[in-house]
Amino acid sequence: MGRAQLASPAFRMGLVGQGIQKSRTPAMHEAEAAAQGLSCRYVLFDTEDDALGDVSHIVANSEADGFAGLNVTYPYKQSVIPHLNDLSDAARRIGAVNTIVFRDGRRFGHNTDFWGFAQSLRSGLDDARIDDVLLIGAGGAGAAVAHALADMKVRRLRIADTRREAASALAQAVGEMAEPVDDLGRAAEQVDGIVNATPVGMATLPGMPLDPDVLMPRHWVADIIYFPLETALLKAARDRGCRTLGGEGMAVFQAVRAFELFTGRPANAERMRETFRRLGGE
Repeated sequence: MGRAQLASPAFRMGLVGQGIQKSRTPAMHEAEAAAQGLSCRYVLFDTEDDALGDVSHIVANSEADGFAGLNVTYPYKQSVIPHLNDLSDAARRIGAVNTIVFRDGRRFGHNTDFWGFAQSLRSGLDDARIDDVLLIGAGGAGAAVAHALADMKVRRLRIADTRREAASALAQAVGEMAEPVDDLGRAAEQVDGIVNATPVGMATLPGMPLDPDVLMPRHWVADIIYFPLETALLKAARDRGCRTLGGEGMAVFQAVRAFELFTGRPANAERMRETFRRLGGE
């Protein structure tokens, strides 16, 4: 068989979430695969379509259909865990999964958000002080951010969530440097930086997770949301002289690590970032 007749490796992947039609993840994976001579089809499983069934059905059907794996986003990063066979050390520690790999009849859960946020913070705000940080949101994404900050040696981490018990549980899981807080204004007076890891600010859930009047020029403010790239929180922070970090970096870097898990090949981060940016408008 001649070289021209050899078929390139083919992969199918997907994203499970709610309200994900504008996700940039499919384009990043498909473009990177094409650049490496691979065939890749990346599909969306948006649970706003009731016909798809619940997350357990989507996982089972995707595995049966020969998918390499799935990415998982809001609101399933924690609820998907009972449907998996194995967890990576990071996923087990964080208690959240955003990448599932199907291999040898088993379902392996990983968390690439953890590495993605750390890489984004290092590259986007490399000299930001992280002695004292306020994290808003104790869900799956918040857990990844909390553990990333802990690994980056945050000295004090204050965690806020509308579910007080979730903030307390995450603080206990992260370690003695973490504590739950209720008063965002008082916490903001003392911290170096603020991270929003809630969905508040997404195009489908507009608003801000805290009163912008608590923001001061000395703060750095990060948001993991990337649609829109400049959330209301980031705009308010920028208007008040804060350094800001949008969700692009985390979105790109988590995809870089997920691509390698799906295909067994390293991805080019800058190439995936270029694809992300080519998708254009907010």
